[in-house]
Amino acid sequence: MSSSDQPYIDPSEIALEGSVAERFQSREDAFWTGLRDAAGAPAMVLFAGMVGFGAMGKTNGFDVWFTTFTSLFMFALPGQVVLLEMAITGSSVIAIALAVTLTSTRFITMTVTLFPQFHHKDRNRSLYASVHLLAMTAWAISMREFHSIETKHRLSYFVGLGLICWLISVPGTILGFYLAGMVPPAITLGLVFINPLFFLLTFTEVNPWINRIALMLGCIFGPIFFIVDRDTSLLTSGLVAGTIAYFIDRKFLRKKAGIIG
Repeated sequence: MSSSDQPYIDPSEIALEGSVAERFQSREDAFWTGLRDAAGAPAMVLFAGMVGFGAMGKTNGFDVWFTTFTSLFMFALPGQVVLLEMAITGSSVIAIALAVTLTSTRFITMTVTLFPQFHHKDRNRSLYASVHLLAMTAWAISMREFHSIETKHRLSYFVGLGLICWLISVPGTILGFYLAGMVPPAITLGLVFINPLFFLLTFTEVNPWINRIALMLGCIFGPIFFIVDRDTSLLTSGLVAGTIAYFIDRKFLRKKAGIIG
């Protein structure tokens, strides 16, 4: 039977292992666990990234209100960096909006892979509010943990996780703004990239091997495409590595039990 003939399986209906089927007693329990899980390394890493962004805002002449509002209302570090860089160069509002939108296209794939795993009763209009809490850190941890959480508790866990990550971004940005100039520029830039590095390390812990293969191929193709054309290297290396990993998964991994994870 070809893959196109196989019946659709709702991700939320995939059975859990018996030992983890009752991980939480209630939605409140799942929510507070999400808060606690986010309050450790995820919040610290995100906080450090926002400190770097806040320092970047002040260094480039923006006020604390504008810099902080981007963290509060955008809550997407790559898009925020693009916004500042294009505003500095005097780009038009339309060009800035288009560029920021393009940097946020990753949220489409993150949304379509994460939200179908919620209980079908939670898939309603209230999810539009939850989308704002979706960031790389919360998404990666949720993808890692959802296989051990009952579907009816997943939304509560995700909201608790994402809420801390979102709220911590505001004081991090403000602190970074007022610390600007007190630390070397290299450290400031390094703080901005801590969050993507944490996301990378977290994603390697997700069970399906396809993720690890995609990351490995990205590490190989990234330097190669950078030599060819550094301006488009991030896009082309991601496209090529992701496409090859997808075909490896479809042609080989899914036919071997125990490798999918």
